[in-house]
Amino acid sequence: MEVFTEKLSSNLDKNIALMDRLLHYGDSFDLIRRTMHINGTRLVMYYIDGFVKGEEIQRLMLYFVTLKDFGDGSAGAARRFAEGSVPSAEVDVTDSVDSIITMVLSGCTALFCEGFGAECIIIDARTYPARQATEPENDRVMRGSRDGFVETLIFNTAMLRRRIRDPRMTVQYVNCGRSSRTDVALCYMKDKADTDYVQLLKDKLENMDADSLTLGHESIAETLIRKRWYNPFPKIRTTERPDAAAASVLEGDVILLCDNSPEAMIFPTCIFDFLQETDDYYFPPLTGTYLRIVRQLVFWSTMFVTPLWYLLLMHAAILPEWMQFIVPADSGDLPIILQLYLTEFMIDGLKLASMNTPSVLSNSLSVVGGLMLGEFAVEVGWLCSDVILYMAFVSIANFTQSSYELGYAFKFMRMLLLLLTALLGTWGFVAGVLLVILLIATNKTVNGKRSYLYPFIPFDGRALARLVFRLRKRD
Repeated sequence: MEVFTEKLSSNLDKNIALMDRLLHYGDSFDLIRRTMHINGTRLVMYYIDGFVKGEEIQRLMLYFVTLKDFGDGSAGAARRFAEGSVPSAEVDVTDSVDSIITMVLSGCTALFCEGFGAECIIIDARTYPARQATEPENDRVMRGSRDGFVETLIFNTAMLRRRIRDPRMTVQYVNCGRSSRTDVALCYMKDKADTDYVQLLKDKLENMDADSLTLGHESIAETLIRKRWYNPFPKIRTTERPDAAAASVLEGDVILLCDNSPEAMIFPTCIFDFLQETDDYYFPPLTGTYLRIVRQLVFWSTMFVTPLWYLLLMHAAILPEWMQFIVPADSGDLPIILQLYLTEFMIDGLKLASMNTPSVLSNSLSVVGGLMLGEFAVEVGWLCSDVILYMAFVSIANFTQSSYELGYAFKFMRMLLLLLTALLGTWGFVAGVLLVILLIATNKTVNGKRSYLYPFIPFDGRALARLVFRLRKRD
């Protein structure tokens, strides 16, 4: 968006002509210009219909009708009028045309008057359309609060303030995007967050080279970090839960909230953070520790189950007697490696079909479709039952954590391990494991001094213990 360097003049007609030209008044039906003549004084208001309630504007008009003095045009007249005669909680005075344009398009009301001189009064009486703060679909808990972030920035910061009533909690405002001018907020605790790291994030946001942030947090993520296409591991952790975000702030992390996005981005990020869930903290330490250990074991196994099984099948002749059960009695008409890849694609096809199916039918379609495809695939000889068993475990176990991006990263690594194992055997499997470790270790994030493999690199025993065990919180 163009930056307007002009300043207001003391001539009201020139100011109105300038605003009409810059706001393209008359081209958009929802841009309202309301002119009033009160006691021989002309007042002009600009606002966006839909951002301001009609009752609020009507209340202001009725109040202005009762006034007699609207200033004499001298320096400071607008500020004196704003401080003594505008019944609104948030009022500002400015002579910057760029600021006026931005505030009007953000939902505020700009008030011009012949007695204000070369200044304008900005009245913040906006009301954004918003949905209810219901529990997020992708981040549910068995116990705990049922509210979630919404698409309105001020509502999200209020939900954090409700949980952290500490004056040290700081919320810094940044405006990003040349066209969208999206409101972004950095939330952190002054005495716990790394000051240099907060400044690093703020500098990156202020110097962001982006025309718009239409995709919310994803647009910010892709602009903050120039992604390497070959490394699928997630660069930024997100949450839709205010309680999880508040806990991260209190632990010293930095939260980034973006207007129009119902998620909070958590900085810095390491891979082990993705395997923590809010439910761990809503249960006693013993239960939370058990859930966390099970989640870690089950999810990490999704990367190695099918490649390791395929490697053992390649050496079935030397397997001991007690391990012969892993060799399928009927391997089907297609090679096992092709069956595994085919099943990977079929599972994603069912996911896509379920996402685009009306909610009334989605559950039944996904279950019935999966059963029918699996049963008929075995009957016609495309797949063997062992492949369906292992892939069913992998697809279900993937939901032990809530990050889709991490789930697909593990999927791509699993498919890479299968390919290398099929081509090179045991050495291929070993090379694949080393390549996975290398990709994790070199994953580029906005972590400052912290590694993506923290708390292993650099090593922090206490932080590692808190990742593995659900320890009781200390004061």
